Amino acid sequence: YIRSGPSGAPTRGKLEVLPTGKNFFSVDTRGLPTESAWLMGESSANQILALYMQDKGEDLKTMAISLWATSTMRNGGEDICQILSLMGVKPLWDGPTRRVIDLEVIPLTILSRPRVDVVLRISGMFRDSFPQLVKLISKAIELIANLDEDKSDNPLSYELKKSKSVDRIFGSAPGSYGAGLQELISNSSWNDRKDLAEAYLNWSKWIYNKNCETKSGRKEFENILKKVELVIHNQDNKEHDILDSDDYYQFQGGLSSAVRELSGHYPEIYFGDLSKFGKSKIKHLSSEIDKVVRSRVVNPKWIKGMMKNGYKGGFEFSATLDYLYAYDATTNLVSNWAYETIYKSWICNSDIKNFLKENNPWALKDIGERYLEIINRGMWENVSNDVLDSIKSIINETEAQIEKNF
Repeated sequence: YIRSGPSGAPTRGKLEVLPTGKNFFSVDTRGLPTESAWLMGESSANQILALYMQDKGEDLKTMAISLWATSTMRNGGEDICQILSLMGVKPLWDGPTRRVIDLEVIPLTILSRPRVDVVLRISGMFRDSFPQLVKLISKAIELIANLDEDKSDNPLSYELKKSKSVDRIFGSAPGSYGAGLQELISNSSWNDRKDLAEAYLNWSKWIYNKNCETKSGRKEFENILKKVELVIHNQDNKEHDILDSDDYYQFQGGLSSAVRELSGHYPEIYFGDLSKFGKSKIKHLSSEIDKVVRSRVVNPKWIKGMMKNGYKGGFEFSATLDYLYAYDATTNLVSNWAYETIYKSWICNSDIKNFLKENNPWALKDIGERYLEIINRGMWENVSNDVLDSIKSIINETEAQIEKNF
């Protein structure tokens, strides 16, 4: 018999989860968000405001964020506290139990800045796992919307007076999950970024109220996204990165592309690194993408590690390029440098090509075809004919190999 225990990320200092390998439970949902999560969420919220002020020279007014259940389970609700802090609301905890029992509005005199109007796109799993947090955020929205404050200090209150409703929590339809972009990206079945925005809006148009009751609200979702100045997604651990999963580009990229389609321009797009307790970092998404390419994608140690894993290692090469391409398709933030560096590190390396040919020629073919699509769509600009010929040659060679041997 192995006693069950709490889950979480050891890399965030949660030593109580060790040793791993046991049955686990997630969290006591009544204790979320935690007091330590408030400290970290408030800190990262201030960093968001400071970086936006540095970029734009003005206060942030409207922001969009996606919320995931797994992150909330691991960090105790730091994303929730980040949102509450931006709005100017603080949780109140019961003394003996340390459970959240109410919310307190932070006066503007103490806040010393305008409140931020925050729109949330919750994941399906967040909806299923944390209905009480949906209720908590709904209460915070209602509190702020009903304050008698100037438009310049409280855009949410102004919206309530103007439209009589302030729906700010959106997600996928009841019983469904994801953001609707995976099939379009995987099959390259999109003509322009408008198609990606349309798919995201169709999948994310459901309004969730304080009772987790839903109704379709495409018009309401569009109206608020038109005004969004900043899109952010937070990552709570470093056991993976944003090019390890299709969820990152679907949620953050999809949200960004929707804002672009509705407003005519991309918002500021930030990445929140909340992986180290007490050392949160808010940065531009573009710099995080470049960092992941440098530190992992073209890192010889990672490459050698993947080459030890045969067929699955080959798949990881192909999937990583797919996710990079998908981020570019949805945010337009991947540099020519990233594509060129990966091409030189992978395609121009005979050891990697031979590894892929022997272990997973389908992955090599996919890499070649994806690169060809990237070039044809104008994502990688000013590509020489030699590079183009090399990529076409790889596709033809692997197609012949697969037809002959498989």
